[in-house]
Amino acid sequence: MMNRVVTTLTVTAMLAAGTLANAAVTPEQANDLKTTLTPLGGEKAGNAAGTIPPWEGGMTTAPSVEMKGDVPVELFPGEDPLYSINANNMAQYTDKLTEGTQALLKKYPGSFRLDVYPTHRTAAAPTWINNNTYENATRCKNIAEGMSVENCFGGIPFPIPQAGSEVIWNFLLRIESEATEFRFSNWVTSSDGSRSLATLNEQNWQHPYYYQEGSPESWSGKYFMQRFATIDPPFKAGESLVIHDSINPDSPRQAWQYLVGQRRVRRAPTVAYDTPDFVASGANYFDEVMGFLGHPDRYDWKIVGKKEMYIPYNANGFITASVEDALVTNHLNPDKLRWELHRVWEVEANVKTGKRHAVPKRRFYFDEDSWLITLMDGYDAEGKLWRTSQIPPFVVPSIPAVVMKPAVIFNLQAKTMSAIQLLNDEEYRVVARKPETFYTGDAVAAESMR
Repeated sequence: MMNRVVTTLTVTAMLAAGTLANAAVTPEQANDLKTTLTPLGGEKAGNAAGTIPPWEGGMTTAPSVEMKGDVPVELFPGEDPLYSINANNMAQYTDKLTEGTQALLKKYPGSFRLDVYPTHRTAAAPTWINNNTYENATRCKNIAEGMSVENCFGGIPFPIPQAGSEVIWNFLLRIESEATEFRFSNWVTSSDGSRSLATLNEQNWQHPYYYQEGSPESWSGKYFMQRFATIDPPFKAGESLVIHDSINPDSPRQAWQYLVGQRRVRRAPTVAYDTPDFVASGANYFDEVMGFLGHPDRYDWKIVGKKEMYIPYNANGFITASVEDALVTNHLNPDKLRWELHRVWEVEANVKTGKRHAVPKRRFYFDEDSWLITLMDGYDAEGKLWRTSQIPPFVVPSIPAVVMKPAVIFNLQAKTMSAIQLLNDEEYRVVARKPETFYTGDAVAAESMR
C-alpha cells in the first residue's frame, strides 16, 4: 500500500511538471482500472481521514422517491449537512475551497454559504462503457498537439491521464446517454440583484460517441449534436440553433441558426469560444456553457495536481427545485445546493501563443469519478480573478451516470450572475435517439415553414 501511495504522489508531481506528457499507458497500468482504480479512473480507495469513502459501484438504481422525468428528486432522504462554511469560518477550510468560492463567501457574507453533506460517490456507467474505457486506456491517442484524439470510442478516452489536454478530452467525451430531451431556462441577474428571464427553450441532444453499436472504426468523429428552439419570451419565440461538435481540429464546430424575422437558416460560425451567448442575453460566453463547451484549441492545458476540494455534487435537490426556490438574489440558494468533499483534478488553461480569448487564464476542477467540471475560475489579462462558475452535477440512475447541464457564471467585477440551462420547473428525460437528419439546418427550416 505504501508503494502505491508513493507511486501516486510521484506521478502527480511529474504530471504537474509536464514530464509525462508523451508517456503511454501500458497494459499493466490499464489493469489498475480493474483493481485500485474505478472503471472510469478515479481512486477506488477513500481518503485516510475517512471523509471521502471508497467507491463501491456508484448509484445504478433510483431510490424509492419522487421522480421528475428521469431525475430522482431526493437521493438521500433525511440526510442533514455535517456543517456549514460561511464568511466567518472559511479560514478553517481555505485549502479545500477554490479562489472563486472564497470570493463569493467574501462578496455575499450575509447570504452565501456551503452546506457540506456526507460524501457519496454515486458515479457509475453501463458495463459496456466501462469495458470501452478499459480498451481506450491503451488504444486512444491524443494527437494534433492535444487538439484531437484517435482510436477512441464509447467511454472515457484517457482514464489514466498523462497531460492536461487529456483531462479536457475526458470531459468533452464524458459519459452521456445516446439522447436526451428537456426544456431549460436562462436567467440573468444584474448588479442590483434584479433577475430576468433571458430565454426558455426546448432542447434535444444526441451523442454519437455513445451509440452502443459503434466502434472507433465506424465513429464519424462527431461527439455532440444539439437542436433547440426558443419558446419564450415572445419576441424570440421560434428562433432555433443547431450545433455539431467533432474531434476534427480543422472544423471542430458546425452551427446553424434560424431567425424568425429573416425566415431562413444561416450558418453561425461565431457560436463558439468567447462570443457572448445570445441565448442568455450575452451575459456569459458560449464556451462557459456547462463549464466548457467547445474545442480546446485556444488554450495550453496543464495538470496542476489532484486534491481534495469542496464541490457541488449530487445536486438532484437543486436541479428539481422550482426556479423561485433554486435562485436567491445574487447566487444559488444555499438551502438547495449540496456540497461534498471529493478528490478533483485541477487543470490550468492558459491562452496559447498567437491565440486570443477574453478569459486568458482559467482553472478547472474535474471530479475524479465522473470527469465532470464542477467549478471553474477565470482570470483577466492582469491575472485577477474575474469570473467563477458552479456546475452542479446530478445523478440519473437510468443511464446510470452522474451528469450535468446547468451552469452558473458569476462576473465578480460586474456583480452579475448568469444561470443557464436550468432544469428547474422542467423535466430531463433520457429518450431514444432520432435520425441524425433531425439535427440539421434543413430540418429546422422545413419545420419552421410549416
